Amino acid sequence: MSENIKADKVLDLKGLPCPMPIVKISKGIKEVEINQVIQAITTDPGSLTDFPAWARTNGHEILDTIQGDDTITFYIKRVK
Repeated sequence: MSENIKADKVLDLKGLPCPMPIVKISKGIKEVEINQVIQAITTDPGSLTDFPAWARTNGHEILDTIQGDDTITFYIKRVK
């Protein structure tokens, strides 16, 4: 599915320990317009639970999550 998703902003969060990926995505989501998409690339395994919980709490939508060998990539749509 992700090959059909156009990211309006890319955040490279690789190497950042918890809680920094959430801190950075919280700031980054405010830098795009409503209905735009952020691609967030992280190496923090905790992001697999942190990002969906953050998105639910803040009213955003995770369009796709891709687990690679060393990275986890999220496509997050700003809803509000």
